[in-house]
Amino acid sequence: MALYEFEGKRPVIGAGSFVNESADVIGGVFIGEQCFIGVGARLRGDYGTIVIGNRTSVQENVVIHARDGERTVVGNNVQLGHGSILHNCTVKDNAVIGVGAIISDYAVVGDWAIIGEGAVVRGDIPDGAVAVGVPARVIGRVTDEQKREWLYYKEKYAELASVRYPRGLKRIDAG
Repeated sequence: MALYEFEGKRPVIGAGSFVNESADVIGGVFIGEQCFIGVGARLRGDYGTIVIGNRTSVQENVVIHARDGERTVVGNNVQLGHGSILHNCTVKDNAVIGVGAIISDYAVVGDWAIIGEGAVVRGDIPDGAVAVGVPARVIGRVTDEQKREWLYYKEKYAELASVRYPRGLKRIDAG
């Protein structure tokens, strides 16, 4: 993993978390326990601070940043889909951010909200809402079935972070 101190600010990685060696974690970044930080993720706590709760999955090529002196906060049990971008925003516990979605400055994504693939969130998405589109708009409510399905995947990523990747990921030479 590539951890960088920046102007005296150092990343803090919680117990049982996995940060892929090609991910960059810079400066004021606080990652909770049993988090998965995937290939190519960029967490830049240079200007502002990034706080990520426990058992959160930051999948491949996710970019997280915050404005000068401000924060991006991601709760517990959150799924940040491949290639999503979070900038100076808040994502509450249990939310699911779809592949390629953008959560913009000062936006708030509620507890158990689901943001569809490619959506652009510029404002607040209520707890338990499903939102899609550009700009994102609420189209429904999260069902108990969706919660059960996402809990399964969230558990799988926590297991990848704390058990499977530390034990099973081995660099090989091509040749």
